[in-house]
Amino acid sequence: MENVKLNLKYSRILSNEINKYSEKVAEIHDELHAKANNKKEFLGWLELPTKYDKKEVEKIKKAAKKIQSDSEVLVVIGIGGSYLGARAVIEALTNTFYNYLPQSQRKTPMVLYVGNNLNPNYINDLIELIGTKDLSINVVSKSGTTTEPAIAFRIFRELLENKYGLKEAQKRIYVTTDKKKGALKQIADEEKYTTFVIPDNIGGRYSVLTAVGLLPIAVAGIDIEKLLEGARFAQEKYLDKNLKYNDCYKYAVARNILYGKEKNIEILVSYEPKMHYMIEWWKQLFGESEGKDGKAIYPTGAEFTTDLHSLGQYIQEGRRNLFETVINIKESESDINIHGDEYDLDELNYLVGKSLDYVNKKAMEGTIQAHVEGDVPNIVITMDKLNEYTIGHLIYFFELACAMSGKILGINPFDQPGVEKYKTNMFILLGKPGYGKATTQNISELNEEKTDDVKLDKKTTKPHKTASQKVNEEKEEKLPEEKSKSKRGRKKKAE
Repeated sequence: MENVKLNLKYSRILSNEINKYSEKVAEIHDELHAKANNKKEFLGWLELPTKYDKKEVEKIKKAAKKIQSDSEVLVVIGIGGSYLGARAVIEALTNTFYNYLPQSQRKTPMVLYVGNNLNPNYINDLIELIGTKDLSINVVSKSGTTTEPAIAFRIFRELLENKYGLKEAQKRIYVTTDKKKGALKQIADEEKYTTFVIPDNIGGRYSVLTAVGLLPIAVAGIDIEKLLEGARFAQEKYLDKNLKYNDCYKYAVARNILYGKEKNIEILVSYEPKMHYMIEWWKQLFGESEGKDGKAIYPTGAEFTTDLHSLGQYIQEGRRNLFETVINIKESESDINIHGDEYDLDELNYLVGKSLDYVNKKAMEGTIQAHVEGDVPNIVITMDKLNEYTIGHLIYFFELACAMSGKILGINPFDQPGVEKYKTNMFILLGKPGYGKATTQNISELNEEKTDDVKLDKKTTKPHKTASQKVNEEKEEKLPEEKSKSKRGRKKKAE
């Protein structure tokens, strides 16, 4: 059975340093598990792999099959934990160039993402890429009022209604939101969209193993049962509160020990490009969970060997406040053997007969040695293979380690009060009702001289329309009666 293992050999941490935390770790373990079933605590993820809603999973699989049958594209609308986990798993477990493959070879829909930024170029380019392809959308939001996904949903809902008409559009919109309340839940109920539940006691960054992540993951053809099985194995493995036998807790402790030695930047490193968004998900998980009260390790990431040619110099000889956590995938899914060349002008014949994965592994070993010698401690997490089972295991490993690490640090790892500050300022500057008047006009002035760069129709001040938007408008003309009914209905509801 595939496994995930921790190696602290290169961390420069002594075993007696780890053992000093044994009692504290056991206390935190008991505290977490004592509150696991408390609906007021954000600990629903802790026992999720063994207590997930099996009916919801069957509903997810059924919806995924429908999307696969009638759509060439699934657009996932969400930001932060509402999309990062799904994207991390999909990109880790599919072809590196999945979305570029032809439909016949890919066999499942392209999965594209929007609502994770406010850039008009990104959205227009995405609409242009979709073109006339058949699509469905999955909007993921607890409230439905988070600015980025709410704007994207408004745009793509209109696009679908123009393209298919109101009734067919309703069948292509899938909503993952709160079970009972919120603007998105209200819209979904009124429009009779298919809905999935974000559990009340699971925060966004811990939600990848709920419908938040599982629907897009299933649409991409990934076995979500095996993903949950890997997480279930991890849950059972890390039930032991004895620090001596718990790799997950050892990782949490090791991070805090290094933080106490002024190693306050952690670089999550992978030698597998497919792990790019797993690094992005991990950054949110630890950054949002721990970064408060003026404390915590700053989480960042690097992809080697690529970034050795940009960040390598700094890591080797820059400020000594770094440590690395390296994800080592023991067995590569595929490989390439290196062949000989008669003239050997590139001086590579010494590698003849060796595989590219072998060379990659030796690069990793040499890099770890160099960085440790340069006073950059390394923690190594080894995955036997890259598959649903080990990814499910790794997700649970990091979630539990994050909770333990935050508790050791003395902060609440399940809230994010600082996230609201930028939103408040943005709402003031945008003139959102209830947020007062702007007092930072100097910030607004930064963009006043750049309005000429925005593609606007000067007569109507509407955004520049892409080719695909124009196609949809032409289709809309064929549906005037149904469209007018839709607008009248919404106007009546608003009144």
